[in-house]
Parts: sequence; C-alpha cells; structure tokens
Amino acid sequence: MGTVAWASCGGGFQCGAVKVPLDYAHPDADAINIALIRKPAIDRSNRIGSVLTNPGGPGASGVEFLRNEASSMSALNRRFDLIGFDPRGVGASAPVRCLDGPQEDAFNALDSVLDDPQEKDAVIQADKDFAAGCQRKSAKVLPFVDTASTARDMDLIRQAVGDEELTYLGFSYGTYLGQMYGHLFPTHVRALALDGVLDPTLSANDLLLAQIVGFEQNLQAFYADCRARKSGGNPCRYGQSGDPQTKLNALMARLDVNPMRVGTRSLTRGLAVIGVLTPLYDESTWTLLDQALALADQNNGSLLLRFADIYLGRNGNGTYDNQTDANYAINCLDHPVPADIAAYDALGPEFAKASSLFGPATQYSNLLCAYWPIKPKLEPGPLTANGAPPIFLIGGTGDPATPYQWAQAVNKQIPNSVLLTRRGNGHTSYDASSCAHGLIDAYMINLTLPAQGTVCG
Repeated sequence: MGTVAWASCGGGFQCGAVKVPLDYAHPDADAINIALIRKPAIDRSNRIGSVLTNPGGPGASGVEFLRNEASSMSALNRRFDLIGFDPRGVGASAPVRCLDGPQEDAFNALDSVLDDPQEKDAVIQADKDFAAGCQRKSAKVLPFVDTASTARDMDLIRQAVGDEELTYLGFSYGTYLGQMYGHLFPTHVRALALDGVLDPTLSANDLLLAQIVGFEQNLQAFYADCRARKSGGNPCRYGQSGDPQTKLNALMARLDVNPMRVGTRSLTRGLAVIGVLTPLYDESTWTLLDQALALADQNNGSLLLRFADIYLGRNGNGTYDNQTDANYAINCLDHPVPADIAAYDALGPEFAKASSLFGPATQYSNLLCAYWPIKPKLEPGPLTANGAPPIFLIGGTGDPATPYQWAQAVNKQIPNSVLLTRRGNGHTSYDASSCAHGLIDAYMINLTLPAQGTVCG
C-alpha cells in the first residue's frame, strides 16, 4: 500500500513488491507481499501510465511471463511501463504448496482414465492426499487465493504504481480476473483488453467439457494437416507409416499396459495425454508434436514427456514450480463442484463423445475440488461492469482452451463490450495474429476500438 521500491533485476527490468491484506474482510490483520516486475516506458516524455498484464492459468507466474513476452509488447512499451505480477498463491507471492517433487511425479503419472476399480481408488486417494497436503503446507493462505481477492490486489497495485485508472491486458484465466476487476471497480477502469475469454456463468464441469471439444477440434485439425503433408518438402513424419489418429490411439492403448521408459522415468498414458495436449495450444508447435509422436513410434518418449513437464511446471532437477498447486487452490475457491462421485461417473458418455482421447482422461479432473478443505467462495454468474468504459474482448474461432462461444457469451453479458474475432486455431490471439496484435495495441494506447463484428484472418 503506497509506492513500490523498484530495484534492477536484469535485462532492463525492475522488480519490487506491494503489500496487501491477506484477508480483505480483516484488512488490518495479516499482510502478504505481491511480487512485481516492471519494464519502464521507453518514451518517458510521452508516457501514458502502466499496462498490467496476466498470462492466465490460474497459477502462471506473471513475473516470468513478462520477462519472456515483453519484446512482443514493444509498441505498448514505448509509452507504457509494462508490469507483471505473481497473483496471490502463485510463484513468489505467498505461494501455495501441496506436494514435494517425488509426490507430484507420482500424482501426475497416475492413469486418469478410470476404467477399473483399482485406478479409480488410486485417483480418489491421490486427490484426497493432494488436498490434505495443501492444507498441511499452506493453511494460512489457502482460504484467500480466490479471484476476487486477486482483483482487489490489482487495485492496490494500480494505486502503488501511481495510475489513476487501470490499463490491463489479460489472457485466458486473466480475462476472468479482468472481468472480476471491472465488476468490482468499474469506475477505476481505463482499458481492459481480454484475450481468450472465460465465461463466468458456466459450471466447472461445463467449462471442462467445452475445452475438451476445443482440444479435440484442434487435434482433428492436426491429423488433417498431417494427412495432407504425406510428401513434399515438409512432410508430416508421423503420417508416413499409417493414419495418425489410428496410430495415436494404438500408442495410448500400449502405454496403458506398458509405460515407456525415458531414462529413469516412465511415460504413462496420463502423461502422454498431457504431452499431446500441450502443443495443441499453439499451431506453430504442431511440427514439434509431429516430431514427438514420430519419436514415440521408435520407442522414444522423451519429447512427449518434455511437453508434459512443461505443462505441469516440472524442472529438470525433479522439482516443480507451484502452477499445479495454485491452479487447484484458485479454481477450487472460484468454482463449486459436485461432492458426489456419481456426478462424475455420469459425465462419461458425453465426455467420451466429445473426445475419445481427452474426454475419458479429464472426466474426473474436478473431483479433487470435492475434497478441498475450504468451501468455494463464488457461484457461476455474469460479471457485469456497469459504469466501466467499453471493454475489448478477443476470441479465436478455433481456440481450444477458451472456446469462441465463451467470448460471444461474455460480449452479451457485458453491455458496450466489443468483440474482435480471429479466425484460426490456437489459444489467444495477441501473438497469433498481427491484425489482432495491432488492434489491441491501438486500443491500449489511444482507446480506439474496432467496429463490433471486426474479423482478423
């Protein structure tokens, strides 16, 4: 609360922290520090203010994100300080911890397709142990990592960096955070650009089902691309010796019975599903998915396992960042789930129909929140931003993780919001489309919005 003591932390960045209440209902009790990073505006004489950013997750470090992404925001950086932050419970901001490295390895390696009683019992026990581990290691912060508390932190960050109003660029879960900010502080908004929009009216399992449909569509597009590139200068290696979909199904069936050794580790079916999912976030990594599957054909699961490790935040030395821990901690507070396992059993047919690969593997994903030691704080519902200036929403027609219909729904929920459509696959649009990139930058800098219904190729 107050100004930030910035100090150089390499690469032209400055790092600092802002102190916030742990519990906003009792603001004078405990406080925590929210880690910040800043890249100061280049044109100081024409500086507008700061752009606060969030990469999503929930659970992703905004500090690491800005270090990696600042170069793609160079147009904004001319006239804005770029600011990233680790949300409460994440990274360097009072991080939630649940398991140690070996425990997390075991948790992630479990078969998530619960097609026999032993596997089901193992996952139920692992979920209970995970939740108990969070309570044991992180009891103090666990009740307070909800999105509404993080939005309140954002308002204190805005004040601490000296901005009269918030200028914010949020991706994926970061769009939910942006909607929450606009809902709580509509008169404090200068500009909210929300890329890869989350629909706050959906239940946890409905959100998951829509994502399964989206990832299956991107997987089918990968297969079609692979079949089309059987020959020529840049052939799809995985499609050289049979149909890619048939082969991938056979690979998963093999891994279910015999996990593939990768050094001292094993590529299980559960890890392989994540290894396939990860490169589907970005069409530019489909060539790497082809490479990973071609290697798996030769009994080399190293690249598929590497993709799973990236997704799960596993470091080379066997430790993990706290992405997975924070993801559960935040989602379990934000989204109520059914307590009865029968509700998850009942999802089977619909999930399998949506995707034979991803459906059964994620059917019980939200069950862990049923064992969460803290009751959820939110209910599904629209986050109106009455009194805020027009909010900019960006949706990709083939976005797997935040399906396009979510952006359309939020466009209806928030009066005066403007929806930009990007045609194409992959998650979020800022780095996937120079057209979208330019329109987002123009909005942030000049507050100019494209016409409702504008489409980027």
